[in-house]
Amino acid sequence: MPSFRELLSSTKERIREVDTAGAEEAIGRGAVVLDVREPDEYEQGALPGAVHIPRGHLESQIENRVLDRDAPIVVHCAGGTRSAFAAETLTQLGYTDVVSMAGGFNKWKDEGRTWSVPRVLSAEQRNRYQRHLLLPEVGAAGQQRLLDAKVLLLGAGGLGSPAALYLAAAGVGTVGIVDMDVVDESNLQRQILHNLDRIGERKVDSAKKTLTAINPDVDVVAHDVRLGADNVLDVFRGYDVIVDGTDNFPTRYLVNDASLKLRIPVVHGSIFRFEGQATVFYPYVGPCYRCLFPQPPPAELAPSCSEAGVLGVLPGIIGSIQAMEAIKLLLDLGETLTGRILTYDAMDESFRTLRSRRDEHCPACSIDPDDLVIAEYDELCMPHPQS
Repeated sequence: MPSFRELLSSTKERIREVDTAGAEEAIGRGAVVLDVREPDEYEQGALPGAVHIPRGHLESQIENRVLDRDAPIVVHCAGGTRSAFAAETLTQLGYTDVVSMAGGFNKWKDEGRTWSVPRVLSAEQRNRYQRHLLLPEVGAAGQQRLLDAKVLLLGAGGLGSPAALYLAAAGVGTVGIVDMDVVDESNLQRQILHNLDRIGERKVDSAKKTLTAINPDVDVVAHDVRLGADNVLDVFRGYDVIVDGTDNFPTRYLVNDASLKLRIPVVHGSIFRFEGQATVFYPYVGPCYRCLFPQPPPAELAPSCSEAGVLGVLPGIIGSIQAMEAIKLLLDLGETLTGRILTYDAMDESFRTLRSRRDEHCPACSIDPDDLVIAEYDELCMPHPQS
């Protein structure tokens, strides 16, 4: 039986090793940095951007973390021993361009090369978000991005309720809510943030109680104000994504113009009776709201849900889609609904996707954002006087 030293020596003969200088050069060319140390070692310091998989979990996790088997990989541990065995294992798994860094992290650090103390999830957070961590498209880095993110919800009603619940559960670190209404018994058929005990409470306060009970990681910021031209920019500033659950045209136009001014994407949703739709208005990437509707319609042509009714489950479906689109924007995942309108008909359980384009003559996004005037639209949406 070979000794450990003999086994290590024979392993090093079958793999490729580079010194720290060679590793740094490969990393500069875009090689994946794979750290196979234990979690407590990693938490004390690591190479920037390293993929961390402890040696004991390498075989079970590597295929979900590094998808391209032909990608160049620099694997390292503390001193170069575990990384040598890891490099051989990776080769056996079909990875074609793997090198082990001789001397490991200890030598890298002693030579004064770049390293940092990584931000890591707590044990409680790793347990809470473990299903996210299993997704290579999210992982610990993506979860940290969610915890750092700020999403503003316009409305704590039918659309805002499911969107808020899923965003909070997903670990979005700051969830702002704009609503100046109070909880009414008629809301409870669809606004699942609230309950009977909260009737008469401010909706933002009720929402905060619900969301913080779901996830203490989330900072819920209450904006108990009427959104207007005088405050919309101040309310929006600092947020990464706006989730629009408003149900009136004046506010939608106001939101559109402010989002263009601040270059913040808006995840739009709307519902009516048994139908709903969702899209993403990404400033100067896809069409804006006013590309599709240059002028607000008169109020009599745009009845609200309070006038026409809505099936209670419908906002749950559309609001959940809005939450998904917001997370995709925050993590740069997949293809968002930018330039597409997703429509849903509950009566025949069908979805359709319609393409939309920017209007080169749009009164909002075709001009310099500095020239865009934030103004109220209430007068444009008032009912026409009867003749």
